[in-house]
Amino acid sequence: MVKLFSFNVLYKGINSAIWLKSAYELNSFGFFQRSSVQEFMAFVSKTVVERTQTAARQSVKEGDYICHVYVRADNLAGVLITDHDYPHRVAHTLITKVLDEFASKVPSSEWPSAIEANINFPNLPAYLTRYQNPHEADAMTKIQDELDETKIILHNTIEAVLQRGEKLDDLVSKSEGLSLQSKAFYKTARKTNSCCSYVG
Repeated sequence: MVKLFSFNVLYKGINSAIWLKSAYELNSFGFFQRSSVQEFMAFVSKTVVERTQTAARQSVKEGDYICHVYVRADNLAGVLITDHDYPHRVAHTLITKVLDEFASKVPSSEWPSAIEANINFPNLPAYLTRYQNPHEADAMTKIQDELDETKIILHNTIEAVLQRGEKLDDLVSKSEGLSLQSKAFYKTARKTNSCCSYVG
């Protein structure tokens, strides 16, 4: 079944990305896995935004999941994590729509120093629910027939977007945003290569 798992809005700062708003739909994961899955989706979203050029789009495959990212010219960024069946064009159109709406409601002067809890943008979970069905989003795609001319780059693994010499295992072990439980879960999943396909 086609699925959207998370939508994150970030600001791509000079040295790191800043969280602005996020929403998750993780009911398809086991109850005890959800917090670790959410931490990894957040970690991957931030990592991919930091390694995506300004005014660029890309989609990154990792196992059974795809991380779609768009960093606008003003450094506002959106990351949508879906399964492989969710159409890429629809995912990127949805990201564009949400970022446009976010930018119209939250002044850009707040983005670089924002605290997620203080940002008033309650629509994100509703978008995640409403557009689970890509046919619902198809109408939106037809309305905005011309997604901007930016080429969407498709990568087969998250390692493809990392900087030369970087390894995902090293980033995970150094991350302050992941709990010890999530790091242990990641290592176990990598060894069994079954649960960890959600990392992108």
